[in-house]
Amino acid sequence: NGDPDAGNMPRLDPESSKGLVTDVCLKRKIRNFVEISSENEVGYEIYVKEKSVLNLQNKRAYEALGIESEAKKLPKDEAKARDITAWMCKNFFDIRTFGAVMTTFVQGALNCGQVRGPVQLGFARSIDPILPQEITITRTAITTIKDAQTKKTEIGRKFIVPYALYKIEGYVSANLARKTTGFSEEDLALLWQAILRMFELDRSAARGNMATRELIVFRHESELGNAPSYKLFERIHVRKKAAEEPARSYQDYEVTVDEADLPEGVTCTRMS
Repeated sequence: NGDPDAGNMPRLDPESSKGLVTDVCLKRKIRNFVEISSENEVGYEIYVKEKSVLNLQNKRAYEALGIESEAKKLPKDEAKARDITAWMCKNFFDIRTFGAVMTTFVQGALNCGQVRGPVQLGFARSIDPILPQEITITRTAITTIKDAQTKKTEIGRKFIVPYALYKIEGYVSANLARKTTGFSEEDLALLWQAILRMFELDRSAARGNMATRELIVFRHESELGNAPSYKLFERIHVRKKAAEEPARSYQDYEVTVDEADLPEGVTCTRMS
């Protein structure tokens, strides 16, 4: 996950030198997987995607419901306003999942409200400090005629991380899913599938064989949760087998979950 403010170098926590991947980066990959895997399925469109014009997406809700629009404002009729937001949730998977601010506040914009999504992701953080490597590359094709008169190759650069294991924590609010967006059990199953397989459809030379190695899910019987999330996350332990050697594969780590004496009403499922 390159940082545009640092020449696209892999993101780092400057205090610990551990690698970071933003929630936005991972949501992008989830959106891309859902768009491809659920292509043309009703209810599984993507709101935030490449070349998407948000004002035009918002306009569709007004047209579908036959509601006259007033730029920048939701209808004064609260029932109509709720219907507009509900239409957006029903038709767009990423709104139903991650929520959205559907108020662009520019001339001619259409307001579809704001939705707090039931699925929230934090930043992924590497288990150990990383040391990004800057690789110099050459290209035999020259960009301009003028440059071709004086040189035979051009120089470029790319960054790589030889290996790193990242851990990310996420949350699903059953209460928000039921009361706000209509995020369903079917949506949840698709989300798990997207998280496990999102890198399979997002290959590049810089990322190499990037993959989700394991998804650990703590499920609660209660809609409001049966235990604090941090106490459950603390049950996950990642240990590097050879502490003094740089890790170069997933097998260099041991990942365990303390499933003994889980809080009542909580179950743990490990997916890979």
